[in-house]
Amino acid sequence: AIRSGDEYGKNKILEGKRVIIEYTNANPFKEFHIGHLMNNTVGESLSRLLEFGGAEVRRANYQGDVGLHIAKTLWGMKKSDESSPTIESLAKAYAQGSDEYGKSETAQKEIIEINKKIYEQSDEEINKRYTEGKKVSISYFEELYARLGTVFDDYYFESTTASIGTKMVTDNLGSIFKESQGAVIFPAEEYDEKLHTRVFITKEGLPTYEAKDLGLAKLKYSSYPYDMSFVITGNEVKEYFKVVYTALAQIEPELAARTTHLPHGMLRLKNGKMSSRTGDVITASALLDDVYTRVLQKMKDTELSHKEKERIGEEVTVGAVKYSILHQALGRDVVFDFDTSLSFEGNSGPYLQYTYARTQSLLRKAEEKGKETQNASLHEEKRKEVSDIERLAYRFPEVVTEAMYEREPHHIATYLFSLAHAFNAYYSKNKILGSENEAYRLALTASVAQILKNGLWILGMKAPERM
Repeated sequence: AIRSGDEYGKNKILEGKRVIIEYTNANPFKEFHIGHLMNNTVGESLSRLLEFGGAEVRRANYQGDVGLHIAKTLWGMKKSDESSPTIESLAKAYAQGSDEYGKSETAQKEIIEINKKIYEQSDEEINKRYTEGKKVSISYFEELYARLGTVFDDYYFESTTASIGTKMVTDNLGSIFKESQGAVIFPAEEYDEKLHTRVFITKEGLPTYEAKDLGLAKLKYSSYPYDMSFVITGNEVKEYFKVVYTALAQIEPELAARTTHLPHGMLRLKNGKMSSRTGDVITASALLDDVYTRVLQKMKDTELSHKEKERIGEEVTVGAVKYSILHQALGRDVVFDFDTSLSFEGNSGPYLQYTYARTQSLLRKAEEKGKETQNASLHEEKRKEVSDIERLAYRFPEVVTEAMYEREPHHIATYLFSLAHAFNAYYSKNKILGSENEAYRLALTASVAQILKNGLWILGMKAPERM
């Protein structure tokens, strides 16, 4: 681990493979909620896991920049005469438009008309509001991606995939797709009795999400000819994607064969809902800010400078949230508990980060005394002991491979907790600096540090040098 450094645990199983991973998919004109936060965490970790396997990975973000949700927001913006939109005012406008759409026939007709004009780009005022709102949304999302440590390679928008998907459907009308009551449908049950019929083009002639997802698969491949494509979403659209990819298999069987849908559970809070701007959505920013406040409170008595506390507090905040999501199998719902997730002593992100910081403190003290820690080797040390930690350390590459094959980051999280727990137990019982077996114990500490750093990176977490 020490000699391999940041390369320890990597393999070449996917070397030469081109992989595209689509995740986060937050829609402009709507707030980035905790569902997006969970999706981003899962997608980023899977991206890093496959990179550890030698794959060339491109991160893709697919965003709904056309559709009723935007029409509802623009309707709300017009009613409030919003001239300089903020993400908060867009959320309020969407809530107002969504509410009125459900209870007012007049509002519904107006919103449907706005929706058509968005596609046609035929109304100057609507185009202006649309451009301003989209710009505010994208800027807001980028701030969050930076906070979460994600850099996307490709951005895809429904406004682009719509025409491609529409053509794929109309080109296969009569063979794969059928007309029904003015709309165009895909009778999926004819291909699999467990599936159901879905509309791909509405009676108004507009493509649905289904048609756009067909267009997206084709667009992604034309811009990046992939060997594997992974689409990360919540469990609630599992049946939807079965239908979409069954349709895709009839049109582009190769693309369908290369595409895997990976669904995950929902993220909920243990203690009910937090306050939110719209009253019914828990935003990612609100959750992260709340966690950050609590982390700083825990760190108030440390000797770190104010600037260090802020930086490390942010790293611990993101780590706490990400670990709470990734330490169990993807298909299960996650209940976020502030006390458990922020504990420096239990199965949590901060516990792993604190353990890493402890190893760094030991290694710094050793170097101050002139001890060699960077080039130590467990193999070369003459010692009177072989610890459980050493046995665990050799398992890291095997765990990475298992997690990669199963597309399950929780194997990494579980392993890191076992390693951290073993090291802290060892540390509490054994003197490291100044001990008879000091060289071995320092090599052991350096190995644990490197593995924790590499494993935390896979989970999308930072490894703070001090805490």
